[in-house]
Amino acid sequence: MQNQKLITPANKAIVAALTIAAAGVVIQIVAGHPYPSVPPVFFILLVPAALIAFGKWTWALVLSLLAGFFLTMGLFMSGAYKRLFQTSNWGDTIGLWIQSVAVLLALILSIQSIMRQFKKHQHVRQ
Repeated sequence: MQNQKLITPANKAIVAALTIAAAGVVIQIVAGHPYPSVPPVFFILLVPAALIAFGKWTWALVLSLLAGFFLTMGLFMSGAYKRLFQTSNWGDTIGLWIQSVAVLLALILSIQSIMRQFKKHQHVRQ
């Protein structure tokens, strides 16, 4: 595969979605939801965002796909999805909605971008 700069508009949208998701986590922390002092979710969101923004590797898109899948599955498997509908702490609920929607958007955009790159490389080989 050729190493080429992959900062397409779709990849910029992925970086923005992952960054907005991290902002959703900050909102939850400010609202008082208990997080560790250094939440691992920041690494899960921001490392793929940085690799896509500053790197030139197709596999960085796979990291954003895995991060989106991991966080979406974790939302439901951990039972945290119940917080989406609790009104006892609006800041926590709004922050989780922001995080969840942005992660889902990044997941969808990652799939789309990976498929586009795969098709582009298929045409190059023929």
